[in-house]
Order: sequence, then C-alpha cells, then structure tokens
Amino acid sequence: MIPILFAAVACSCGGKETIDPGIAAGTVSTSPQSLTIGPDGGSLTLDVTASDSFQAYCNDDWVAVEPGYSKESSATVTVKVDAMATARDRSTEVVIKCGSTRHKVPLTQTGNNSIPTPEGYTLVWSDEFEKGSTLGSDWTHEIKADHWVNNELQNYVNHQTPSGKLVTEVEDGCLKIHCLKDSDGKIYSGRVYAKKSTGWKYGWIEASIKLPVGKGSWPAFWMMPVNFTKWPDDGEIDIMEEVGAVPNEVVSTIHCNKYNNKGTNIESARRNIGTAESEFHVYACEWTAQWMKFYVDGKMLLQYNNDGTGKDAWPFDAPFYVILNVAWGGDWGGFKGIDESALPLTMEVEYVRVFQKS
Repeated sequence: MIPILFAAVACSCGGKETIDPGIAAGTVSTSPQSLTIGPDGGSLTLDVTASDSFQAYCNDDWVAVEPGYSKESSATVTVKVDAMATARDRSTEVVIKCGSTRHKVPLTQTGNNSIPTPEGYTLVWSDEFEKGSTLGSDWTHEIKADHWVNNELQNYVNHQTPSGKLVTEVEDGCLKIHCLKDSDGKIYSGRVYAKKSTGWKYGWIEASIKLPVGKGSWPAFWMMPVNFTKWPDDGEIDIMEEVGAVPNEVVSTIHCNKYNNKGTNIESARRNIGTAESEFHVYACEWTAQWMKFYVDGKMLLQYNNDGTGKDAWPFDAPFYVILNVAWGGDWGGFKGIDESALPLTMEVEYVRVFQKS
C-alpha cells in the first residue's frame, strides 16, 4: 500500500490562525528587531532572513506590508503606516511566518502630541485635511434636492455636480466646501457628516474655519443625534452659523423642545468678530452632562445648562455627529434676499478635532 502524504498547512478559523503540527519550524531573524514611527506615518523597511520562503503581514488595517510573500529566504519588506491624529500611542506587530514559526516584530506609532489639547482632555479623533484630495471614509456626503429643509435653494450632492464640478475637495491643507451654480442653472453645495453612525457623547469639539462671502450664504458647523427620531425632541447643537447677509456675525444655538428658536439668551448668542470671512477662527463647544459652553477663539459666547427637568430641556445625553455645510438662501440664509453674483463661494476648514475626558 502506497502511503498518501498530505502537505501540512496553516488555516484561519474564526479569526484565529491554527497551525498544523506537521509543519516544520523555520528560523527567522529581522533587522531592526522593533519598529517605531511618528504620527504622520510613512514607510519603514525591515530586513528579513529566514530558513526558507516566508510570508509577512500585519493584522491591523492601519499597517500594510509589502511584499506579503517572498520566495527568497532573505529579502527586505516595506511596512507602510497610516497617519494618525490621536495623542495616544498605538502599537501592533508585523508577523513573519516561516514554516510553523511566527516571528513577531513590535511596531509602535507615537501619538500626535503637537496638537494643542484642552486641559483634562485627550484627542480621540481629528481630520487635519493634510492627505489626499478628497474626504476619507470617516465622512459621508448628504444627497438631497433643493427645498429639502428651510426652503434652501441648494442641491446637496456627493462630492461633485452632474457636470463634474467639485462641491467638496481637500486642497492646501483645508477642506473646501463650494457652493456654485452649475451649467444646468441649479445651485449645488456640500453637506458632510463625520462619523455619522457612531458620533461622540460629550467632549470638546472644535474646528478652524474661514467663512464664505456673499448675501445668501449660510455656512454652519453643527451636530445632530446619531439615533435621530424627531426634531427638535432629540436636540441640535449649532456650534457656529453665519448668514452672508450679516457678514462676520457668528451665532451659537441649541435646539430642544423647551427652547427652539424662541430668541432667548438662554439658548442662543451672537458676536460680530470682524474677520470671520477673511481669516480662520476656532469655533468650539465643550459639552458635558451638566452644560454646554460655546467658544470663539477661546472666548466663551454661550453657556447652556442642564436644568435637570428632563429631555425637553436636555436631550443631550446621547451621541451626536459633526456636520459641516454651506446652504444657499432659505428661511434664514435668504432673509434679506440672495446675490447670485457672489457664486461660486467657498467655506474653508483647516481641521476638525474631537477631544474627550480620559
């Protein structure tokens, strides 16, 4: 009887690799023996010497290893690491597999400690708009026709108009949201959501923004609840709004059942800062279980307190996500009419950052 020989293999079952004991162990050495890279990411090289051909990989999606397989026993692999925004370090392992041997090379990426952080907080997410030319996967474009809300005249589209003109782009270290009139005579603009499915509950949320110029514009930096069911029952947090008919006057507002466009200084405040349309300014909201404080360049504009009476006054104990958009016309944006000669116009955003308490 002729014996049947089966090649020993490794398989992955339920996300965990299992090794057939019939596979012979290999030997692996690497230079260097560990890897470190800064918050901007980039490429590292790893020289591998093994007793046979080998595979190289990492189980985290922020690291890519090339080539993933080498027929030669000695080779150099490239380890590509994504940029990061958080202040906390993160770590993983690059695995070199030779036979049944799994040689693990520690990889550490240091956090972005250069970002100014409010005292008592840690940076948990940001977009600095320094990479690529389009928004990344953390962002979602709204797609809605004109008059969807507030009688606004713009059509929101995904990234570009029917003729290919861009309503959002990443350029010169900024997110640019354009509002423009296309060849079909319609007005198009961008409205984008950050982490729409998860959002954040409490924190310090800020963005550096230069506002567009033009009567009819209505730019905004605001937040809505992840699990939205009804407005204004579930709340709305307007960190910054401006209408071009009142240039450079920025407004912070909250909406809920108890306070909804009542015009009181409890729920809304405004300030003319003179250069909102010509310079970048930092707009922020510090949101806790007890209150929300709104800031312009570090100076408080509005404080809204949780009065303890329940959801009608405080529907803000749930995750909310960030919104950036430029509307055109509508109930507020067009309250003094519109001037289409101002089109195209652009809101520029240097960064959006979310900090939370450790």
